[in-house]
Amino acid sequence: MEVSANNFDRLWEECKNDYIAAVAQVGESGWYILGRQVDAFEKDLAAWCGRNTAVGCGNGMDAMEIALRAAGIGCGDRVLTTPLSAFATGLAILRTGAEPAYCDTDEHGLLDPDAAEAALAADSSIRAIIPVHLYGQLADMPRFTAMAAARGITVIEDAAQAIGARRGGRGVGADGHPVAFSFYPTKNLGAIGDGGALLPAHADMDELARSIRNYGQSERYVHEIVGLNSRLDELHAATLRLAFLPRLESWLDRRREIAAAYLSGIDTPHVTLIPGPDPKAAGWHLFPVLVAPERRAALLNHLKQNGIQGGLHYPVLIPEQKAMTDRGAPVIHGTLSNARRFAQGEVSLPIHPYLTEAEVNHVVETVKDWNG
Repeated sequence: MEVSANNFDRLWEECKNDYIAAVAQVGESGWYILGRQVDAFEKDLAAWCGRNTAVGCGNGMDAMEIALRAAGIGCGDRVLTTPLSAFATGLAILRTGAEPAYCDTDEHGLLDPDAAEAALAADSSIRAIIPVHLYGQLADMPRFTAMAAARGITVIEDAAQAIGARRGGRGVGADGHPVAFSFYPTKNLGAIGDGGALLPAHADMDELARSIRNYGQSERYVHEIVGLNSRLDELHAATLRLAFLPRLESWLDRRREIAAAYLSGIDTPHVTLIPGPDPKAAGWHLFPVLVAPERRAALLNHLKQNGIQGGLHYPVLIPEQKAMTDRGAPVIHGTLSNARRFAQGEVSLPIHPYLTEAEVNHVVETVKDWNG
């Protein structure tokens, strides 16, 4: 039995009629950039997330950069974030002219509020915090909101992996912070191509973000700031809105069912499960487990030999990437021992809405059969 990390063939079979109809709407409209489809998708996405507005962007990293810039973050500022994330998190900070600063993660692989408090106490140049909702698990937003409010600094949520996730009854963006989403094809809400969106914190940020994404333009041929070319196109907006967003809730339900099956079924001393802070409400973009670093390759090989596509997220910490170290010594507060534990020992098991019960059971039994 073959079990893939994603199955776009099955997704296409379910969604193709709606997708093709959406493409036809765009083609027949004769308007392909920043038209009715983008406007409609932004409204639907904002409503789905319980927010007033959304701003479509070219990708998730651009959404994060635009959020930072619209919040006034730039040269001379530091932005505190996790070392354990996709490189885009750190790169978005650098592209504003600001400097990333890092502190450790907690036992879930999420930015540790205690470590963040210590970093803020030690470093007065930190002007923003980016908690990353890694794996589809929500960070402790009430803690980050409180510590930021006490210091008058900005919080921006990196929710590239966490649309629809909840923790303690509260969803992404519940505190009103700016939120950045990615619609990369493998995400829980993925386009057939690249895309992203920003949920602005307020009307002024919304207006500024729309200008930044479109060359810094305030009106046609008038550019008051240096912006980007980062517009969600009509085609992706239409297909996300008409083919994919209506299915998102059921997709999330299925991810949670699979995660529950893994959590209850995988019982072995050789693998540490990471249930997260609220497993029944998480987005479960990924299902991470931890093994001894020296045995990670063996588990991946065991999965492969049994037809299962395992993955790694993320084996090199952001501040230890050459692109970062070549700039000089990264700003690191405290130790990164928890983050390094994940980087060295994490393995991702397949989790997507189109896994069959037989495939889920095969993953469970294969992991249980591994002798470590």
